[in-house]
Amino acid sequence: MLSSVLNSDKAIAVNIKIIRIFTKMRDLLNDNLSLRLEIEDIKKKMNNHDKNIELVFSYLDELVERKEEKKERTQIGYKKVKD
Repeated sequence: MLSSVLNSDKAIAVNIKIIRIFTKMRDLLNDNLSLRLEIEDIKKKMNNHDKNIELVFSYLDELVERKEEKKERTQIGYKKVKD
């Protein structure tokens, strides 16, 4: 605030530098915000992928259990005659 009130060349230069620094800080914060939003989107997608992978594994477990509980079926069609 003092640099904007004073009327010397040095005060003007300091005031300009302060404004540039705040501008760069604002840009950095905006970049960080966009990065943070992108990371959150990726986290949501990964969470959905985790749920889908768990679902696939549960289906695979069910299929394995069905295969283990397989009943003997009577064959249909032509049967070989034993000599």
